[in-house]
Amino acid sequence: MIALSRSALWHYGVFGLPLALVALPIYVYVPQYYASQTGLSLAMIGAILLVARVLDAFIDPLIGVWLDSRKRDYAHGILLALPLLALGFIALFHPPALFGLRAMTWFLASLIVVYLGFSLASIAYQSWGAALTQAREQRTSLTAVREVCALLGVIIAAALPTFTSISFLSVFFVASLLISAYFLLHRAPRAAFIGNPVVGWAGLLRPLRNVHFRWLFAVFMLNGIAAAIPATLFVFFAQDRLQLAPYAGGFLILYFLAAALAMPLWVAIAKRKGEKHAWLFAMGLAIASFVWAYLLGAGDITGFAAICLLSGAALGADLALPPALLAAVIGHARHVGQHEGAYFGLWNWATKLNLALAAGISLPLLQWLGYQNGTTDAVGLHALAVAYALLPCLLKLCAAYVLWRAPLNGI
Repeated sequence: MIALSRSALWHYGVFGLPLALVALPIYVYVPQYYASQTGLSLAMIGAILLVARVLDAFIDPLIGVWLDSRKRDYAHGILLALPLLALGFIALFHPPALFGLRAMTWFLASLIVVYLGFSLASIAYQSWGAALTQAREQRTSLTAVREVCALLGVIIAAALPTFTSISFLSVFFVASLLISAYFLLHRAPRAAFIGNPVVGWAGLLRPLRNVHFRWLFAVFMLNGIAAAIPATLFVFFAQDRLQLAPYAGGFLILYFLAAALAMPLWVAIAKRKGEKHAWLFAMGLAIASFVWAYLLGAGDITGFAAICLLSGAALGADLALPPALLAAVIGHARHVGQHEGAYFGLWNWATKLNLALAAGISLPLLQWLGYQNGTTDAVGLHALAVAYALLPCLLKLCAAYVLWRAPLNGI
């Protein structure tokens, strides 16, 4: 087992920054950008995004199995992903003067390229981390450092377009991608493959035969949907329920900063009590703080800031602890160095499916309850508060119960 020094943790973790830096602009800025630059209708942009995201989600498990079958370390996957990420991002945000069918084709093709690069890099990167160590005090520190860097990337991606152009963001992304890749590939420790991984459908389904993974996967899905629903509805809530749309960016920065600053606390608790119990405590904090959003009304800036601060602190555990638990599950099954790609392929598929399910659950529910964007109707605003605050807390409570019952103690 590799002993991870502090410098080794950061040499590995810094690659999380550009991965987060590429993700947020694609999810947040792309629709408006292509509507203004190419004249594509919102319906067409939405359809193209849907097609690209469905393809992206369902290719992740296949990428994971393919990485395992290569019988090389995961650096090979990172190397393959770098040109896809850089070229795909540049093509996506710097399209030529195209309109109509050509603009649609360029948009879809560049999305597929950058999504493929992101999936390949993410699965290889997470698998690399899981293969490095099985020591509880090290695996939680490893994921925490990685997620702190990712949160920094999210904050930079949220702030840069406000003060600079999309061209500067592209330059910053490519530069951070190459610099962090250098530290990852040349300075970070590596874990070699062992044994002969099972490939094909058998390798794809191998994680699902692991009872500990099935329990953890169920918790991860429930908790992920609980987190994705308020993320989907955040702009609506800030704009219509709170009437604080100009402060939405500040709320997000406060939320993510709280997550980053709380990360050392969750690492310390996990080292003493285990990742499972630390995550349970964080779920309790999230529910106890976020449920109060249901009672907020127009102009409640202080109350919502406090909720962002406390629920953001709980987010730090959601980011750091589940991947550490997954690494423990892989180690307990004696699949280290063989099947990390298959595990994280399914893990990433679940993450993306959660985003789709959140939109599929919350938006139709809101419409059924009487909410419409921009409404001032009391019934509609009450529906928004229910969907934004109460539904996620209910789902998180279900996730906490499943985690409490899960046989994950001592692994």
